[in-house]
Amino acid sequence: MTLAPKPGILDIAPYVGGRASVPGVARVFKLSSNESPLGPSPAALAALDEAKASLSLYPEGSARLLREAIAAVFGLDPARIVASGDGSDALLTMLANAYLQPGDEVIFSAHAFLVYKIATLANSARPVIVPEKTTNQAIKVDVDAMLAAVTPRTRMLYIANPNNPTGSYLPRDEMARLHAGLPADVLLVIDAAYCEYVTAGDYDCGLALARAHDNVVMTRTFSKIHGLAGLRIGWMYAPVPVCDVINRIRGPFNTALMQQLVGAAAIRDTDHVRRAAEHNAHWLRWVTDEIRATGLRVDDSAANFVLIHFPQAGKTAAAADAFLGQGGIILRGVASYGLPDCLRMTIGTEEQNRLAVALLRKFMAA
Repeated sequence: MTLAPKPGILDIAPYVGGRASVPGVARVFKLSSNESPLGPSPAALAALDEAKASLSLYPEGSARLLREAIAAVFGLDPARIVASGDGSDALLTMLANAYLQPGDEVIFSAHAFLVYKIATLANSARPVIVPEKTTNQAIKVDVDAMLAAVTPRTRMLYIANPNNPTGSYLPRDEMARLHAGLPADVLLVIDAAYCEYVTAGDYDCGLALARAHDNVVMTRTFSKIHGLAGLRIGWMYAPVPVCDVINRIRGPFNTALMQQLVGAAAIRDTDHVRRAAEHNAHWLRWVTDEIRATGLRVDDSAANFVLIHFPQAGKTAAAADAFLGQGGIILRGVASYGLPDCLRMTIGTEEQNRLAVALLRKFMAA
């Protein structure tokens, strides 16, 4: 075989998701992928049953049904929405495919979602990875450092707000300052996968910036608070010219009718979203306080997970991961995110949260 891929692709470390099983342990709770402990709404499940009759049919190509449902809930222009049947990951990648050329630069933070780097390298562009600021209880994006990294070759800046896996967020004024410091020909891509969980009053998911500016895109997902990770539905809100570009390169039927029907039902069920957010707010605080009481550092989080730091000697993250797994709890190792001494824990059901905390207490006391 002499055919070689374009430069950058062989530099990509394939994405590996959170584990779902532990050898020799029959019953495990998976708290490694930030899935919703409440699952889908009853309305979404009813729509799934209804969709079975349409499996033999091609969907309407523009995902109009889903786009109009999203637009109605958030008061948006459906012409500025593009849907995806492969999660918001696909939209993040298509934006790179559409706008990056070899030698272009893409900025993102040191502990950012791995897809940003994958999409950059796949287009023979250069990742510009910016260190983050660390405090006693947070690792945050450094706006000044991000802006200092901009060069004439910069074409795109990815930022997750809140960020995964750190759980931190940038407030509204800092996001506005970040955007204001970018040249007009740099696309700011705001990944708001966890936005529904944020309770802080100084937060904006990115819709305000995307509405007001021609170089801002916001992406969202149904995989988190809507409990539909298995259906892989995502969407983005962007300027009309950007939507036009993405609609030219996406697949012709990239969102199945089943996905459109279930997604539309889920987005309309605002009561279910509220219940999921309330569950998360309660148990996020409880989990954070209880794990801190064991002596471990737990960073402040605005999302549906916490980042737990372990000492580099003795009670290591690897040892904790093995101990928890034997007790039936799977967390996410985040060494690939540049955090080898940490584990990320999804906020689960009451039973799952209590078991995870109890096991961490035993681990630290052993």
